[in-house]
Amino acid sequence: MQKTTTLAMILAGGRVDELNVLTLYRPKSALPFGSFVRVIDFPLSNLMNSGIERVAILSQYRSYSLINHIGTGAAWDMLGRNRGIFILPPYTGSDQYDWYRGSADAVHRNLDFVKYTAPDDVLILSGDHIYKMDYQQLIDYHHKKDADLTMVLIQVPLDKAHRFGIAAIDDEDGERGGRVSGYWEKPAQPQSNWASLTVMLFKPEVLYKFLRENQDQESFEFGRDIIPAMMAAGLRVYGYKFRGYWGYTRTVDEYWQSNMDLLGDNPLIDMEAWGLRTNLDHRGIRDFQPTIIGDYAHIENSLIYNGCHIEGTVRNSIISPGVVVGKNSIVENSILFFNSHIGRDCLLNKVVADADCHFHDGVRTGAEADGQAMRVTVVGQDNIIPKNTFIDEGAVIYPRLAKTSWKSVIAGGEVLR
Repeated sequence: MQKTTTLAMILAGGRVDELNVLTLYRPKSALPFGSFVRVIDFPLSNLMNSGIERVAILSQYRSYSLINHIGTGAAWDMLGRNRGIFILPPYTGSDQYDWYRGSADAVHRNLDFVKYTAPDDVLILSGDHIYKMDYQQLIDYHHKKDADLTMVLIQVPLDKAHRFGIAAIDDEDGERGGRVSGYWEKPAQPQSNWASLTVMLFKPEVLYKFLRENQDQESFEFGRDIIPAMMAAGLRVYGYKFRGYWGYTRTVDEYWQSNMDLLGDNPLIDMEAWGLRTNLDHRGIRDFQPTIIGDYAHIENSLIYNGCHIEGTVRNSIISPGVVVGKNSIVENSILFFNSHIGRDCLLNKVVADADCHFHDGVRTGAEADGQAMRVTVVGQDNIIPKNTFIDEGAVIYPRLAKTSWKSVIAGGEVLR
């Protein structure tokens, strides 16, 4: 029996306002995660480990960092005659708009590419979720049910279900899945707590038909438009139940918590066990020297990658390559991106600091309190924080702030531009 071919299309191009300054210069899928990888590495590694080797990435917002990270695709073994990673930005033409108008429009605008590859299945994925999944199990279930669409679902707390696309699903296949009897995009009063992971497997001809019909509408989204239209037409829509870890990164709090799930004696995320791959050439990660730990340094329950120099205390934190932590400084419950420099006698508590930030001596961010209960402080990239500055919890500092814009005390929740 000839092996079926699957084309994966990753929706990776957007910016999420809730992530604030962290996505001013990069799409959410290119956000650093877990000290040295990127969020998009999770779906890409899932695809590699599932034997799906032809991938299209739909990107339009500040794509440079994403393009630089993907490179040739060799990091995920997707380089060869019948495999590869293709980045598909929006384009202009005689009858085309300048930008993708939504997730469904992004795929529709690239149907020529999809049809050229002639896949047996089209797998649509979000590029900003943290999870491990064998997509071949989904494909097998999809074929067994002869489904027009199979979407992956996960149970969420009912009080949070209004944030997601929600499906009502029967018990046709018990713990594995069932027929979807209803679907609502971000309902005010959810009737179910089975949320869509934005992992959707389509029969190609069905996908083509509904994408074409959607072009006459005013909205162009899979959850809001395509799935309800398929339900209304009585097509075979199934739900595949996912029971593993799923990290959401839509907000700063969710991004922070997903990173913290890497820590502890039994972490919820195990990047090595999950078979995670990344491009070590991006930002020259493979070229960093071993980390230097000073005589009086103290490190507890933290991830620290190569190229760091630690002279102070690091607790419950994620430290990226090239970070320096000076003497008598304390970094806890924090995430520090590439090449940030922490001077002496500093305190950083529950901070997400983007790349190339320099905290001069005596800077204090957050407070000496329980990191779980505090709001996250976010410092945009390429900032120089003056000596002895106090930044209260929940403040937001925009990137590349001018020297004249700084003040000695920044209030909790304040936004400094």
